[in-house]
Amino acid sequence: MTDTVYDNDALQQKAKDHLWMHFARQSTMATSGVPIITRGQGHHVYDVEGREYFDGLAGLFVVNAGHGRKRLAEVAAKQAEQLAFFPIWSYAHPSAIELADRLAGYAPGDLNRVFFSTGGGEAVETAFKLAKYYWKLQGRPTKHKVISRSVAYHGTPQGALAITGIPAMKEMFEPVTPGGFRVPNTNFYRAAEMGAPADDVEAFGLWAANRIEEMILFEGPETVAAVFLEPVQNSGGCFPPPPGYFKRVREICDQYDVLLVSDEVICAFGRLGHMFACDAYGYVPDMITCAKAMTSGYSPIGATIVSEKLYAPFAEGNTSFYHGYTFGGHPVSAAVALENLDIFEEEGLNERVRENSPLFRAELEKLLDLPIVGDVRGDGYFFGIELVKDKESRQTFDDDESEKLLRGFLSKALFDAGLYCRADDRGDPVIQLAPPLTIGPAEFAEIEQKLRGVLTEASNRL
Repeated sequence: MTDTVYDNDALQQKAKDHLWMHFARQSTMATSGVPIITRGQGHHVYDVEGREYFDGLAGLFVVNAGHGRKRLAEVAAKQAEQLAFFPIWSYAHPSAIELADRLAGYAPGDLNRVFFSTGGGEAVETAFKLAKYYWKLQGRPTKHKVISRSVAYHGTPQGALAITGIPAMKEMFEPVTPGGFRVPNTNFYRAAEMGAPADDVEAFGLWAANRIEEMILFEGPETVAAVFLEPVQNSGGCFPPPPGYFKRVREICDQYDVLLVSDEVICAFGRLGHMFACDAYGYVPDMITCAKAMTSGYSPIGATIVSEKLYAPFAEGNTSFYHGYTFGGHPVSAAVALENLDIFEEEGLNERVRENSPLFRAELEKLLDLPIVGDVRGDGYFFGIELVKDKESRQTFDDDESEKLLRGFLSKALFDAGLYCRADDRGDPVIQLAPPLTIGPAEFAEIEQKLRGVLTEASNRL
């Protein structure tokens, strides 16, 4: 297929005049324009001028099967021609039915019921509303509070925002939905600053899990509906769970009749080498929220997968869950998801991630010889590199320094070096990597070299 020729100047002007970007400073378009990406193939994307970039973030933790999958585009077109749209409001269509069956088959335990949405924030919103409604149906209406971790991101809808643990992302929208409470995250690199065990990762994990119990008891078990946790926390820079952490969390939730929600919007579908990341850490939640890589981004979809226990009140009689989305379970998106999951199985992408993850980690850990690199952490194909001002003391950057480092230098320098990834300061400054699952050792080395050049320059600038 011949590449479409675009007029960069015309597009830049139209973007400046009309496009409101997400999570972005609009002022940047007026001064420097905006990168315009026109094409993707494999683990590369190309801009309007034809320059090539390594997609080190899979778009936004999404394009797990890689760009340019013709068969996914073809199945989307075929489904659109046959049935472009029909709602699943008291009706159904084959692709949604088949996808629900497929997801239930992958999910652990008795998580057999699938409620579709169009994205991750909606999936979390669904889980929040269902948790509160479930306890009301059990005659326990005071159980409405939810617990999540510090700096955790769980979405921006008004309800999900109450679960998100990043104050700076919430203050401009306050008052948000009430009932969200925060506990410490699992950043072992900063354990000493939290007053936690800093020389024993298992002891730290137990400490962090017990803070959940402490919060439940402080608020009162009869007021707490659910705990929302990502298998690996994204915001703050890829905090993996210490050994035994989720085992203890599951025990706490069972002890106090609190639902455990595994927010896998990022971590599901291969990011950690399993269809559902809870399997990587050996726990069975009451709900799973997922989205993003279910279709590898070729069409938007989300889902909340729930246990039979939560579904039971709706199985009989006239009780309904008055909640839904026009495009939830969209025929095209569901058909694309089924084809995408076929690719995962045919190409063994989960197995590929599990096999190669230690090699990816080892390549990134080479960067620890740079004075600006304090920590490398993560799991699967999902890693964060924490940047520090002083390596020995682990001193981080203040807000002004972080601004100059990340936005003033790193983001543009990495992109100019041909690597698209995330430089993030929602916690301490980090660089995050979550590339397509199709890459291997040669690409790990390429990522390390691109990062080394830019981070060496950043170190010299300190």
